[in-house]
Amino acid sequence: MGNLVGRKKERDDLQRLYASSQAQLVAIYGRLRVGKTFLVDEVFKGKTTFRHSGLSPIKDNGSKNHLEDQLQHFSNSLRMHGMEVDKTPGSWLDAFYMLAKFLQDRDDGRKQVVFLDEMPWMDTPRSRFISAFEGFWNTWGCHRDNLMVIVCGSATSWISDKLINNHGGLYGRLTHVMKLRPFTLNECEEFFLSKDISLSRYDITQCYMALGGIPYYLAILRKGKVCPRISIQCSSLATAS
Repeated sequence: MGNLVGRKKERDDLQRLYASSQAQLVAIYGRLRVGKTFLVDEVFKGKTTFRHSGLSPIKDNGSKNHLEDQLQHFSNSLRMHGMEVDKTPGSWLDAFYMLAKFLQDRDDGRKQVVFLDEMPWMDTPRSRFISAFEGFWNTWGCHRDNLMVIVCGSATSWISDKLINNHGGLYGRLTHVMKLRPFTLNECEEFFLSKDISLSRYDITQCYMALGGIPYYLAILRKGKVCPRISIQCSSLATAS
């Protein structure tokens, strides 16, 4: 976790859940570019058994990714993790069966971490994704004391409606919900120090007002460089105040 700045409570929570002797189903959500994927990757570096990220709903040419594209991508992820896949699953029920088989075959008693990133993108229209995931967790996953499944997404409404406030088979199944928020001012200062960027607290506050404490945007700043757009924003804010 040498590259991870701040997020002490979030790190502690994830490590506590990892050390648990019970199955864990964790949902992490927050706005785009706030650092959800980076947090999980850093905390569980070298400990992840299976990792998959959904395809963006929109392709580069403007057309939509459909169920078949998502399933092909999922089977490719299984292949990349070492599973021999004869054919692409025909449904999410088949896909999650394959995932359960993959994990079962590699179960040596140690903790298994499954990270499903951008889960809302996997739930294409009429795909019955949630029903399949529900079956995977309720039939198999929740009974595996050494299993930790982390689901992540930027679509807050989807996470809220389909997982947190689910009134079907996933009702009350989440063991932990984490809303990842933008950096605090203290975390912004820590971030700049980690990049060897020396700024006064006044300047840090101005950057915070312009960029909102989003790590992805803070990383635009470089030592000895000036970003004109940010400088204009900061100057405008200073003048307005």
